[in-house]
Amino acid sequence: MTVRRATIDDLQAVVELFDLYRIFYAQSSDIPSAEAFLEERFEREDSVIFLALDGENPVGFVQLFPSFSSVSMERVWILNDLYVKQEVRRKGYGERLMAKAIAFAKETDAKGLLLETAPDNVNAQQLYEKIGFVRDKSCYYFFTTTA
Repeated sequence: MTVRRATIDDLQAVVELFDLYRIFYAQSSDIPSAEAFLEERFEREDSVIFLALDGENPVGFVQLFPSFSSVSMERVWILNDLYVKQEVRRKGYGERLMAKAIAFAKETDAKGLLLETAPDNVNAQQLYEKIGFVRDKSCYYFFTTTA
């Protein structure tokens, strides 16, 4: 089991996992759009992706996006995506990806990591709480600008 930072050379492996992640969240498979989206993230360096490998086989990823807390005037990383292939779940890959994300946040002197998950994604919630994430009582809103 290896977890390392992904590079543009890992694009196809990450695309496959990203597409499976989107399908998990009830989106249609769209490899070309996933590839374009992720290639742009790599080229612009506006996200950080860590890849989990079972030997040479890519089995999971986590994607972080930078943000800032104006109140504390510190960096915050938004843990936007975490996915582990179904056939290797409950083998520690998710926990290792999360540990890498936390270590990276510390290395970059970030205040912390922020994430959200679907209310029915109990397995993910159990993992987050197991490793020390605290459920926030904030009130979130979202405004959709596209139809």
